[in-house]
Amino acid sequence: MTRGFAMLLAVFAALAARVRGEDPERGDVPGWVMITVMTAALVLAILVPFREAIVAAVQNALASVTSGG
Repeated sequence: MTRGFAMLLAVFAALAARVRGEDPERGDVPGWVMITVMTAALVLAILVPFREAIVAAVQNALASVTSGG
């Protein structure tokens, strides 16, 4: 009975630590979200004004590969 209670207590303590954010394996979630959002914004900032040039460059590259030179 005591062993089962100790195991249950350990599970609840681990769960409480995870909810409080004390888990060292949890990582920096807000930081990764910010990096992802900033990367997407940077891609859009580059893609919007230079879309035509990027499409033309990719088409030229594909045409040169498929035509053999």
